[in-house]
Amino acid sequence: MAIKLDMLKAYNQVEWTFLKKVMLRMGFDEGWVELTMRCVCSASFSFLVNGVPRGRIVPSCGVRHGDSLSPYLFLFCAEGLTGLLRQAEERGAFHGFRVCPNAPVFSHLCFADDSLIFFGADLPQANAVKDVLYSYERASS
Repeated sequence: MAIKLDMLKAYNQVEWTFLKKVMLRMGFDEGWVELTMRCVCSASFSFLVNGVPRGRIVPSCGVRHGDSLSPYLFLFCAEGLTGLLRQAEERGAFHGFRVCPNAPVFSHLCFADDSLIFFGADLPQANAVKDVLYSYERASS
């Protein structure tokens, strides 16, 4: 069985504390992480009414699309999901697939803002993947 996740919408709701924890867990220097988080947290938005700037909105979560850092931050968030999937697979909660007898086993593929998860078509494995996705949801939002 395979499921496809569209991660793009999820990035709009990523908690900044989650992003920071992932970067630290990946081994980035704390000073670099703090500098990156200052860039992420400095976002603010204004809107035009009849051509005049009005109001100011300061978000408390999410990663900005079009920002030069965003593609890398998206990868860090996806790495959080990848880590959870690896842990569950190592525990034997679900199993990936081989394309031929001597090929390596794979359980997931990540492309830009999409992720594919492969597992056996039975209830225990489906529940294991559901648990991973639920953990990821709780951690990231």
